Amino acid sequence: MNISNRVNLIIKKLDELYPEPKVPLYHLNNFTLLVAVVLSAQSTDKKVNELTPALFNEASDSFSMYNLGEEKIYERIAELGLSRKKARFLHELSEVISTKFDSKIPSNFKDLESLPGVGHKTASVVMAQAFGLPTFPVDTHIHRLAQRWGLSNGKNVVTTEKDLKRLFPKVKWNRLHLQIIFYGREYCTARGCDGRACGLCKELFPKRTKPVYCHKA
Repeated sequence: MNISNRVNLIIKKLDELYPEPKVPLYHLNNFTLLVAVVLSAQSTDKKVNELTPALFNEASDSFSMYNLGEEKIYERIAELGLSRKKARFLHELSEVISTKFDSKIPSNFKDLESLPGVGHKTASVVMAQAFGLPTFPVDTHIHRLAQRWGLSNGKNVVTTEKDLKRLFPKVKWNRLHLQIIFYGREYCTARGCDGRACGLCKELFPKRTKPVYCHKA
């Protein structure tokens, strides 16, 4: 099966499994989406979703989040990994959004990535889900599956993102970002598949005999 056929099969199968993928992070608006994505770094969406409703009940905009204060933010997210650093980031980015961007989330990469704690992946998620701009944020699941499915060499996430954008139609990027994450969590997991076990891996590479060793994101 050539790469074009693999791409078409991946799109077909993921559309069957996840016809209407929803953002897995609880949020109320663009600001809380940004906060949730920042909090999700090195934490599970499930754990983030357990904590954010109470946090957003107190602070659902940049002004109220800044006024909540770094220490109180920390107390509400203390169960998350890197909680001290994340509390500082949320307090600082809330101040910047309130003062520099008139309490509105920037809708361009340059300004988003200038915010404390916001890197390219976080900015890409916000641009896709808040503003509908076609992006292809690469997380650990997407980076792993791109290698198992022969779509990228896995050298780094930058290369993986470029490869996926080149292979898949732009109109599919935002949907595929979520679909691949969901598939990587449910079927082609880090330990549950080595490139030969899950349904898609077996269908894409029916003659594969050796495991695929993936570079980490």
